[in-house]
Amino acid sequence: QVQLVESGGDLVQAGGSLRLSCAASGSRFSINHMGWYRAAPGKQRELVATITGGDSTNYRQSVKGRFTISRDNAKNTVYLQMNNLKPEDTAVYYCYVDRDDSLRIWGQGTQVTVSS
Repeated sequence: QVQLVESGGDLVQAGGSLRLSCAASGSRFSINHMGWYRAAPGKQRELVATITGGDSTNYRQSVKGRFTISRDNAKNTVYLQMNNLKPEDTAVYYCYVDRDDSLRIWGQGTQVTVSS
């Protein structure tokens, strides 16, 4: 049974930085894509950033130049470095991993709150 454990969410002032981590454990399968979604109050979950097994990355427009996604395959961990945070980045952030059998596993979510 694969489990994802997220960490790094916090309350931060606008302009500050946070680094989210998401570690996968218990997987007998290889992991392909990894990424992050977020859900703000009253809004649908939206894709923030993705990273492929070959380290190709993709970002939503509003976070380009501020957020950086990376992965450590030896640790089965994906990171999201968030700089120059804005109040509109406030949301619960969810990581996911896609196994090589196409099953998507989700993390439990971590709260990021950016005060103005």
